[in-house]
Amino acid sequence: QVQLGESGGGLVQAGGSLSLSCAASGRTSSPYIMGWFRQAPGKEREFVAAISRSGSRTYYADSVKGRFTISRDNAKNTVYLQMNALTPEDTAVYYCAARADLPVYSNTYSYYANQAQYNYWGQGTQVTVSS
Repeated sequence: QVQLGESGGGLVQAGGSLSLSCAASGRTSSPYIMGWFRQAPGKEREFVAAISRSGSRTYYADSVKGRFTISRDNAKNTVYLQMNALTPEDTAVYYCAARADLPVYSNTYSYYANQAQYNYWGQGTQVTVSS
């Protein structure tokens, strides 16, 4: 079992920055894939960013490319999401997700962006961007 705990959400003005963290516990080895998804009020949960186990592969939704950066520290079993140039459209609950204990079959964007490929989820952290 893997437990994921997010932190770092909050309220920020448009144009500002926030950094999210997600620590994975319950295992001795790092999850294969870690990612961030978000769900805005009245909308479905959507992909934000993901990173491979080594950190050599990163994937971003077009809506955040160039503004958000995902990274991970395997020694700490932690994934980060640095969010810059935030807009009110980024307001959502942000969820950390991990794929652990299962093999990775593909290194494509569509695979990493597919929620069904993740078997562990955090509780979510609220990010609110005011205009």
